[in-house]
Amino acid sequence: MPQIIILPHEELCPDGAAFEVEPGITLCDAALANDIEIEHACEKSLACTTCHVYVREGFDSLEEASDLEEDYLDKAWGVDPDSRLSCQAKVSDEDLVIEIPKYTINMVSENH
Repeated sequence: MPQIIILPHEELCPDGAAFEVEPGITLCDAALANDIEIEHACEKSLACTTCHVYVREGFDSLEEASDLEEDYLDKAWGVDPDSRLSCQAKVSDEDLVIEIPKYTINMVSENH
């Protein structure tokens, strides 16, 4: 099974995390299943950018982003070439290293 490594994030996982997942799960669902409360304001319906992540290793193992995902990524804070919306990026058979951005453009956070 592939492993996901989440780099340390000040609020969501200060020590970082590593866990194995089944291929086919989205990065967002994998994080949530492992107690990393990544924001997902649109409930993973591809209607916002709050679940934006950087895929620091293993990016090429993911399916290409759809045109709609690319359109939303254009609106996300701090986008770089390794950016994906974690609700859309499905794990394949390769390990991934993920960094969660420090900020999102979410105007209202339900958990704060």
